[in-house]
Amino acid sequence: MGALSVNLCGIELDNPVIPASGTFGYGYEFAELYDINCLGTFSCKGTTRQERFGNPTPRIAECSAGMINAVGLQNPGVDRVIAEELPRLKKCFHKPLMANVSGFSVEDYAYTCQKLDEQEQVGWLEVNISCPNVHGGGMSFGTDPRAAYEVIKAVKAVTRKPVIAKLSPNVTDITVIAKACEDAGADGISLINTLLGMRIDLRTRKPVIANTMGGFSGPAVFPVALRMVYQTARAVKVPVVGVGGVSTAEDVIEMMLAGATAVEVGAANLVDPFACKKIVEALPETMARYQIAALREIIGGVKQWEKT
Repeated sequence: MGALSVNLCGIELDNPVIPASGTFGYGYEFAELYDINCLGTFSCKGTTRQERFGNPTPRIAECSAGMINAVGLQNPGVDRVIAEELPRLKKCFHKPLMANVSGFSVEDYAYTCQKLDEQEQVGWLEVNISCPNVHGGGMSFGTDPRAAYEVIKAVKAVTRKPVIAKLSPNVTDITVIAKACEDAGADGISLINTLLGMRIDLRTRKPVIANTMGGFSGPAVFPVALRMVYQTARAVKVPVVGVGGVSTAEDVIEMMLAGATAVEVGAANLVDPFACKKIVEALPETMARYQIAALREIIGGVKQWEKT
C-alpha cells in the first residue's frame, strides 16, 4: 500500500483522484493528452438505456467562480457504450473504471446497471439519482428517500459489483437520502452533483441557456460539497466519494479530512484538461507540507473545536 493509495468499496486505488462523470468523456479522449493510468480511476460519461441527444443549445455557460450546464445526459446508449466505447478505452486504460448510470424509471436503472455489471472493465456502478438537467428522471429520484431506496434496491438485485449512489445537493437534509440508499444496499455514496442554478442575459432578457436552469458547478460550490460530505460521512457506514468544486491537491485533502475516501474532480477538467494529472503529481508534496504520511489515515480526521 502506497502513501497515496485508498480502498474504495473493496477495490484498491493507487490514489484517490477520480475525474467526475460528464467531464472526462469515456476516457480515451484525455488519453491523447497524457497517460490516464496515473489516475485512481475515472467516472465515465453518464450512460442511459437508450441513446440521448441531450438538451437544446445553448446548454453551457460560464459564470462567476464556476459554470452552468444543462447538457441533458447526451450519450449513445448502453449497448453502444459496451460495443464501441469500452473497447476503445481498453486500449489505453488498464484499471477498473466507474460506470455512471442514469435513468427515467426504476426499470431503466436496473436494466442499464445489469448490462454494465457484466463488463470486465467496470469496477463500480455509480448510480446517478441526482441529475438536475433532465425532465422526468434523475433528480426526481434523488430528492425522495423512498424513490432513492427503490432505485438502489432494484440495482442491487441484478448486480454483483459495488454500487455507489450519487446524490443531489438540492434537498433539505442530505443524510436522509444517504441513509435510504445505504438501507437499500448501496456500497458507497458520492456527492454532490451540481446545484440548480440560473443566469439571465441582460441584453436579450432571456436565460443564458435554453433549458432555463442547469447544474451549477465549479470552485464556488466547494464549501457546500464539503459540508454535505462531512454530514454524510457521519450518517452512514459505507465509504463516501467527495465531489464538488475540487481543483487542487489541498482540496482533495480537505475533502478526505471531512470524510471522503476518494475525491472526484469535475469542472476543473473543463478549464484545464491536465487538472487531475497535476493534482495527482502535487499530492506527495502537499502531504509532506501538512505532515501526512498516508492518505488513508486522514479519512474523516477533521478535528472538532474543544469546549473551554
